Amino acid sequence: MKAGERGMVQPAPMTVAATDRPVPRDARVRAQRCFDHSPFPIPHSRTPGFSLIELLVALAVFAALAAAAYGGLGAIARTRGVLAVQQDRFAAIARTVASLERDLRQAVARPVIGNEGAMQPALVGSAGAIELSRLGYANPLAESRSNVERVVYTDERGTVRRGRYLVLDRAPNSLPLQRDLLARAGELRFRYYGCDGAWRDAWPPREPLACQADAQAQGQLPRAVEFRFAPEGLGEIRRIVELPSPWPARAVAAPGDGDAPPPGRGGREQAASRGGA
Repeated sequence: MKAGERGMVQPAPMTVAATDRPVPRDARVRAQRCFDHSPFPIPHSRTPGFSLIELLVALAVFAALAAAAYGGLGAIARTRGVLAVQQDRFAAIARTVASLERDLRQAVARPVIGNEGAMQPALVGSAGAIELSRLGYANPLAESRSNVERVVYTDERGTVRRGRYLVLDRAPNSLPLQRDLLARAGELRFRYYGCDGAWRDAWPPREPLACQADAQAQGQLPRAVEFRFAPEGLGEIRRIVELPSPWPARAVAAPGDGDAPPPGRGGREQAASRGGA
């Protein structure tokens, strides 16, 4: 050793650090406990999250809930469709009944000229069809036509049809404008109640009734008409409609009956003047 180097401290030789040795398990546990109870946040080496099994379970639960919700929505849609069909069906039945009742209640004793050029009674009916004259033909444009309309109801293979003629006294081979009221209505049947208290399957009767001797010119309207039909799946619907009382002959005079004065003051004055003459 040289003279100038006597007071200098020589560095220790390089040795293997103690941390390079394997750390015992107990030591790691104690260190982890110290870190867990430390007041300072210490980042963990493992990021928290869901495991693969947890994700699969969550997806399975979500798929089950989605399937149940889709099935419920499908059932609601099917139920709504069935209810809509039934509602339309009931509405069509109600319209058919209302149309028949309205036309029968507005029946008027107005004979017409048929397709063959012969006079027809105000109401002509059989067991499966009916044709009649009715009031209530709206005329909002004040056209030069009558407010009486000729309508006909028929049963065409289980479908109730309503037809109307454009004019009362029609030309040969005239056809009514028809529209379907109700499909799958079963068999439409009519009956007619006369003034003698008997029901008939056709009108007018073959033999004139004694109680209707004064009503020949008024078309022999029955006192009531019964109609019935049995819609599919709903049972039989039956209605009896009372027809209105006979109208004065002057108000519903048929073509060719002459120029009878209308009822009112003018008619009475003309009758009085003729009597005075």
